[in-house]
Amino acid sequence: MTDKYFLDTNIIIYSFDQSEIKKMRIAKKLIKNALKTHKGIISYQVLQEFINAALQKFKIPMEIEDCKSYTYNFLSPICEVFPSIELFHDAIDIKSEAKIGFYDALIVASAVKGNARTLYTEDLNDGQKIRSVQIKNPFKKRQKEKLKLKENH
Repeated sequence: MTDKYFLDTNIIIYSFDQSEIKKMRIAKKLIKNALKTHKGIISYQVLQEFINAALQKFKIPMEIEDCKSYTYNFLSPICEVFPSIELFHDAIDIKSEAKIGFYDALIVASAVKGNARTLYTEDLNDGQKIRSVQIKNPFKKRQKEKLKLKENH
């Protein structure tokens, strides 16, 4: 991972999901790498969506102080994209161009604004390219990986 990448909210949420151990490990690895290499970024929107989910939608909601600590120590250092009128206008254009929902378009616009080349998410089509951003579902096995497994057996 040499280029910058953007983490959608679902990646952050999966890092806490003990019912999806494989996804949790992948998500934690992406976040750890983001902090270590300074290549992974998020936006203000991701921060807001995570806090809402952590405090209200988790099976066992986070305690207020734990949520504040996590956002301060892990998410704040990688939060690089903040709202602006230009960002909203770009999102509206992307919504129209890519035929996706506004909030997904806002995530893509944030990835573009943050100069990310890859957007890790489950919410959009794996392999799709929107403007300068390649969409990747980090939980989906790639065809090449499947072929390697078949060749080894």
